[in-house]
Amino acid sequence: MIPHNKPTFGIEEEQAALRVIRSGWVAQGCEVEAFENEFCEFIGLPVGHAVAVASGTSALFMALWALQAQGKRVAFPVYTCSSLRHAVAMIGAIEQLVDVSPGTPNIDLQALSQTRADIAIVPHMFGLPLCISNLKDIEIIEDCAQALGASVNDTFVGLQGKLGIFSFYATKLITSGGQGGMVVSKEKALIDAIKDYRQFDCRQDKNKRFNFQMTDLQAAIGREQLYKLPNFLSRRDEIFNLYSQAGLELLDIHSEFKNYLSPVRYRAVLKTPISSTNKIIQSLISMGIKLIIPIEDYELLGDIFFNALMLSKKSVSLPIYPSLTNNEVQYIISNLNELKEYK
Repeated sequence: MIPHNKPTFGIEEEQAALRVIRSGWVAQGCEVEAFENEFCEFIGLPVGHAVAVASGTSALFMALWALQAQGKRVAFPVYTCSSLRHAVAMIGAIEQLVDVSPGTPNIDLQALSQTRADIAIVPHMFGLPLCISNLKDIEIIEDCAQALGASVNDTFVGLQGKLGIFSFYATKLITSGGQGGMVVSKEKALIDAIKDYRQFDCRQDKNKRFNFQMTDLQAAIGREQLYKLPNFLSRRDEIFNLYSQAGLELLDIHSEFKNYLSPVRYRAVLKTPISSTNKIIQSLISMGIKLIIPIEDYELLGDIFFNALMLSKKSVSLPIYPSLTNNEVQYIISNLNELKEYK
């Protein structure tokens, strides 16, 4: 079976993990600090402007905490991961759901501007970046869980808003061993506050904190993955282009925006007829190929959002991880092209 997704590991990750195990120190330590600093260098921030945490969800919670979101109105799209709802609920904020723009997986910015929200969480879904420079009078958290390496006007995503958050879950663009996250900001004071919160133990001030720490074992793996990220992204581009050149219609940024938006290929999302999605998935499973609906209709965070519902019913995600071979890509293409359900 060709899986829909899988992490891409090599001997380097094994050696990094072994190095930490042999050191005798596996909790948060020098590897975490090095990962934070290298992440800053990659994304274009001064050293000290990133903080590593246990997961993407905890990164989002900490970003909301840093913006003092409790009791405030927080807007986010209905077409997204449930972790946004969980983090907003945990911080004690008031959720305001927003639809996506027609035919895209990203939040409708015009609808967002009409919510009167205090804070907005803006995901760059499937690696397709969104320019948010025109949003005024609202604090922005960029959710870059699926978009590490994407850019807007030659600036990496995560730097347009107050804070940016990243996920290193097993299926993301890089992984720190299954879980992990990062918060970045151009405002050092926000990062320093999050680091203080993360350092929960052996404190004399009695302030309430929580253990969101990343381990050195995770960070060592994440460092190796970050080093490989440019090659990972290049390989994903190659696979995406093979699909496109074969005539498969994939979700992408509109051609008029390509001069200033640079996506990464986290997902290769195939546009499908509304009645054929499940038939396509089942047909390819019988051929040894795993496809998924990227966000099922039951996973939508609201029931009355037409654009999100249509996207859920008319899209299928194809395999696009770096270790996928060209022969496997051609096998997927040939089997798709033979399906009458896809025609």
